[in-house]
Amino acid sequence: MVEIKVLLEKGIKMPTKAHKSDAGYDIYAPEAFGVAPKHSWTIDTGVHMVIPEGYVGFLKSKSGLNVKHGLTGEGVVDAGYTGSIQVKLYNDSAAPYIFAEGDKVIQIVILPVPETELVQVDELPETERGDRGFGSSGAR
Repeated sequence: MVEIKVLLEKGIKMPTKAHKSDAGYDIYAPEAFGVAPKHSWTIDTGVHMVIPEGYVGFLKSKSGLNVKHGLTGEGVVDAGYTGSIQVKLYNDSAAPYIFAEGDKVIQIVILPVPETELVQVDELPETERGDRGFGSSGAR
């Protein structure tokens, strides 16, 4: 098990999982705010984490907010960053969305990151897919 140290600013709720098997920890609104239709809004969550070296925190939209209300958000929290987690939310719907203090805003998923190195080459090896991009699998 990987231990993540969390510091909460005054009055901020600890991120939680709704179910033990959930991948992400829900992060909550520190105060009430709204996101206008077709606009974005950035909030400071007041949550600080020490993500260990070799891991990353992916900020991912809450599926219910996305599917039901057109709200999305994403981001990366790198290992070693200890500042407050900032979240930028986008409202792709035609209606404003109002968050109450304590509402779930986004989730953070902690994942391992392998150590990698980029190596420049003159050509790439052949693969089954090659350079066929969007729509290449035949799906519509």
